Amino acid sequence: MRKLLTLTLCFLIAGNAHARKDCIELKSEIDAKITANGVSNYSLDIIEAKDEANTPGKVVGNCDGGAKRIVSQRAKAETKSAVAAQ
Repeated sequence: MRKLLTLTLCFLIAGNAHARKDCIELKSEIDAKITANGVSNYSLDIIEAKDEANTPGKVVGNCDGGAKRIVSQRAKAETKSAVAAQ
């Protein structure tokens, strides 16, 4: 009986560890990590998993039970001539 209770408790804990993560919350966490690494001029977008092949950038996370992806794309730095023209 004790083994069964322990096993059931382990499954309940493991189930919570793999719970769906909110996309906005995960995007904020990824944004904080990228910013902490000193990266600037990037964008993070939440897309549907089915649109992953048609989206430029790198998948940096998935959320909503794998139904959505978070894609990072580095923005092109402005050239000196473009800045001077302004």
